[in-house]
Amino acid sequence: MDALKIIAQGQLKEDAPVMRVGDTVKVHVKIREGERERIQVFEGTVIAKRGSGVSETFTVRRVSYGVGVERVFPVHSPNVAKVELVRFGKVRRSKLYYLRDRVGKAAKVKEQLR
Repeated sequence: MDALKIIAQGQLKEDAPVMRVGDTVKVHVKIREGERERIQVFEGTVIAKRGSGVSETFTVRRVSYGVGVERVFPVHSPNVAKVELVRFGKVRRSKLYYLRDRVGKAAKVKEQLR
């Protein structure tokens, strides 16, 4: 078991993004199309974080053409090129799943000044 922990420690990114639930982020994801590789940006609100160590993930939600889209990203994945913080959110919950049921301005998260 200790050997697994040592291997997992070696896989962690040093520049892991510092973000909280409620923040609006831009996630730059590497997309492979055959031989070519490009970067696609996914911008949305962080609605959940889970796990720890190598298996830590965060869920980002946005509404695209009237349809809610959620993607789960591993924090330490090599496919996540970088995570930019756009704005800080002011929330009092660790999971913002209630945003799924809201439409329009009701689905917004207040901004926190840091």
